[in-house]
Amino acid sequence: MKTYYYVIERCADTGLFVGYVPGFAGAHSQAETLDELGENMREVIEMLLEDGEPKMETKFIGTQTVMVA
Repeated sequence: MKTYYYVIERCADTGLFVGYVPGFAGAHSQAETLDELGENMREVIEMLLEDGEPKMETKFIGTQTVMVA
């Protein structure tokens, strides 16, 4: 079992949640709810892994907040 982290954004045009795994080509999806997005992301990652372990282009580290005046 391997853990993948994905970024979640909300599309301003459609209102849909959009998820993607940084550095994992093709590992992205969208959905109306966060639960649905989680299911979609699991499915797309499982599908991509059928072709073998990906060579990750980057490694997700995390997020930080910066305050700007």
